[in-house]
Amino acid sequence: MESSQIILYGLIAIVIFLYLRKFLLGKKFKNYSAGEVKAMLDKKEIILLDVRTESERSRNFIKGSIHIPLSSLTLSINELKKYNGKEIVCYCASGSRSLSACGILNKNGIKAANMLGGISRWNF
Repeated sequence: MESSQIILYGLIAIVIFLYLRKFLLGKKFKNYSAGEVKAMLDKKEIILLDVRTESERSRNFIKGSIHIPLSSLTLSINELKKYNGKEIVCYCASGSRSLSACGILNKNGIKAANMLGGISRWNF
């Protein structure tokens, strides 16, 4: 087998792994549509967490959301524990990073859910 074929098969394996990971994480947590999140946010039933980067948030964000980038989430867990008892719904650009955020929050005993499709599904 040539090295280019090995690289190609390796890339295919990585893509399949990432897809399966996202699929399985999506089944593990609650997933809400943007409309459902808006209704719950309006009633103050949830905490909305933006896990995108600073530069992404500077372009647009959902009013009422708090911001902790995914890269800082583990270090900021104590900041979120003050919302104990409320569900934290995570969002990002498309819904992938927010699933990872749900995993981090869940491991730390925080009730978390995902907004399907991320901010791209939000109607401003």
